[in-house]
Amino acid sequence: MAAKKGLLLVYTGDGKGKTTASLGVTLRAIGRGLNVRFMQFIKSPERTYGEQIALRKLGVETEQLGIGFTWTKTPEEHRVALKNAWLKTKQALKDESLDLLVLDELNNALAITKFPVDDVLPLSEVLEALRNRPAHMHVVITGRSAHPSIEALADLVSTIAPTKHYYEEGIPAVKGLEF
Repeated sequence: MAAKKGLLLVYTGDGKGKTTASLGVTLRAIGRGLNVRFMQFIKSPERTYGEQIALRKLGVETEQLGIGFTWTKTPEEHRVALKNAWLKTKQALKDESLDLLVLDELNNALAITKFPVDDVLPLSEVLEALRNRPAHMHVVITGRSAHPSIEALADLVSTIAPTKHYYEEGIPAVKGLEF
């Protein structure tokens, strides 16, 4: 029997539900006894998120590596956070004990254009690390604006498109639905 091939799943697009999709995969993996790690590139450890609370209750290592979807921080603060996030992620992508690694919001991070990121989060290194991860490791990448090179490498790309959203009606983010 052939060795199990780890798959690369990408959830992208402008619609709501990319992180939620990755959480569904995570729940299935936990249910099947897989070792899972959940890393969030943009969300900040200074805030608490519903998925973080739930995953920790389930025994999943989860890390918020960013400083938030905020522009109140300087570009250099974002760059430092991205550099540290990438250093931790490179190590996780070498971890033979992991069966599933979720890189939530990585697409968002790679798509930043307001300041340079390629020196602290080099796309070429990301692609190389994904290609050279342990053969059995599944990886899920989420976030808007997936890079074409990430999509080309992926085994699955799902693009989530909005049809209607309650934000349009003036309803702000809802606790338990967005965070």
